[in-house]
Amino acid sequence: MPNPNRPRHRGGGFGNPMAGGTGEKAKDFRGAIRKLVKYMNKYVIALIIAMACSAASSVFFVLGPKKMGGATTILAEGIMSKINGDGFIDMPAIGYVLIVTIILYVIGALFMMTQSLIMAWVTQKVAFGLRKDISEKINTLPMGYFESKPTGEVLSTVTNDVDTIGQSLNQSFTTIIQSITTLVGVLVMMLTISPLMTLIAVIMLPVSLGLVAFTVKKSQKYFDDQQNHLGALNGQVEENYGGHLVVKAFNREEQATREFTEENDIMYKSAWKSQFLSGLMQPIMMAIGNIGYVAVAIVGGLLAIKNVITIGDIQAFIQYVRSFSQPIQQFAQVVNQLQSMAAASERVFAFLESEDEIPVEDPVALPETLEGRVDFENVEFGYDPEQIILKGVSFTAEPHSKIAIVGPTGSGKTTIVKLLMRFYDVNSGTIKIDGVDISKVDRRKLRTEFAMVLQDTWLFNGTIMENIRYGRSDATDEEVIEAAKAARAHHFIETLPGGYQMELNEEASNVSQGQKQLITIARAILADRKMLILDEATSSVDTRTEQQIQKAMDTLMKDRTSFVIAHRLSTIRNADVILVMENGDIVEQGKHDELMEKGGYYADLYNSQFEL
Repeated sequence: MPNPNRPRHRGGGFGNPMAGGTGEKAKDFRGAIRKLVKYMNKYVIALIIAMACSAASSVFFVLGPKKMGGATTILAEGIMSKINGDGFIDMPAIGYVLIVTIILYVIGALFMMTQSLIMAWVTQKVAFGLRKDISEKINTLPMGYFESKPTGEVLSTVTNDVDTIGQSLNQSFTTIIQSITTLVGVLVMMLTISPLMTLIAVIMLPVSLGLVAFTVKKSQKYFDDQQNHLGALNGQVEENYGGHLVVKAFNREEQATREFTEENDIMYKSAWKSQFLSGLMQPIMMAIGNIGYVAVAIVGGLLAIKNVITIGDIQAFIQYVRSFSQPIQQFAQVVNQLQSMAAASERVFAFLESEDEIPVEDPVALPETLEGRVDFENVEFGYDPEQIILKGVSFTAEPHSKIAIVGPTGSGKTTIVKLLMRFYDVNSGTIKIDGVDISKVDRRKLRTEFAMVLQDTWLFNGTIMENIRYGRSDATDEEVIEAAKAARAHHFIETLPGGYQMELNEEASNVSQGQKQLITIARAILADRKMLILDEATSSVDTRTEQQIQKAMDTLMKDRTSFVIAHRLSTIRNADVILVMENGDIVEQGKHDELMEKGGYYADLYNSQFEL
């Protein structure tokens, strides 16, 4: 399995020219939370209602113990009066107090249920919105972003990080409000009972907060590491799964397992440290709470003996002491969730804030009736500005001509078509189509004039009919079938179970590589664009299938300006112009026979393919 922190190349003409490591770390806790809060502005009314319901529920729950203490006092006084022989237990009064207490708890529960429903709706809307924004962002990012990021890392942002935000937000937001409201309410009720006992309970508060702050500071970096290594781990799993045939073919199972284990071990260390530190909070808070509970019980007993407070007040106060420490414990747990949420938020917003493709201001339109003349005028380009790949490339492709581009690996063949479709923009020079500088043309409009067939086939999980129709969404079934016939794919499709309705699996591994290529060619035929790019389109098929595809492509390329990248030079002998590239320069150009007569670089390349 490839290491996600080293440069990677997935193979094929449109591989990665400048990939790097992950390198993303959550550093700005406040900034990440601030961005998330800003993102939730559209739900501010719902959040205010949820906060109000949360506060109201806490108020009603806080009132309960005080009211219940009244029942205990009535009962205790009644028992004492009966012992003295001249009193009775006022059961109606006790019943009234109990009914009022039940009503208080029921109302509090209703408010809590309401805020839970609202927050569930808000958090899922936030998660839905983030996924939608990420999906839209993917379509606006430049090609260089995806060629420099592991696929698993991007997938982890869409899935794991967004889920973490949704779950943590739902659990933490209302808990914070409830904790604060409960803490304030309990403090007020405790003061009404006994300021002295309240002082004892409050002394424990700074100790608790100090421990929480210390633990948070220690655990933050481990939560960050855990979230980052999760993305790297997903990248390794995705690569190992997608390339499992290559892994097995080269007997690299042990190395793949070892690399996965190394990354998994790093994540394990970060995860257990973060979970261990967060797990310490609750027992520490409980221990401090128990100490305060014991101290309050002793002092309360002494005050009751002196008739300063009633037995019911002691009961209520003890309940409040428990409730007083509970918000602190809840807040400590929420802080842990906020750590994960902050790390996930930073990764998500870092993705959403990545630099988009620079839009064209006041774009110029291509001619309505496109002829297809292409001019490269002294074009220079490098994925890294310090390392130029194309060095002053100039050539002209006449309308409806077939331009073949040949040369050794790394000579710049694929880079030319990337620039032609504006996956990247030139460093200097100009590229024109029918005399229009494409740097002034909207990218989407430009790309609607091209159809592409790549060496690396891309098919999605769906029927064969749906995969071919991807080239033109409004095509009828009959048009899809005609395109498949033109691509010489109809016969094998008809022999498959279900024919055109056969479902391709996620990796399209239930058809052969050659069959996948034929389907992509059918898709390009159906698209019926004015210009065509073929990047090693026949490299994955056998000789007979290649001949069939060649005939289909000859039909496809008729009356279109076509750019063909080829290593098998026998397939481009009939090209109108052959561009021979070496080290980013066009060293020769002309027809096949002309170049062979020269006996130069092209002739050497061509003859080398037939040498034994």
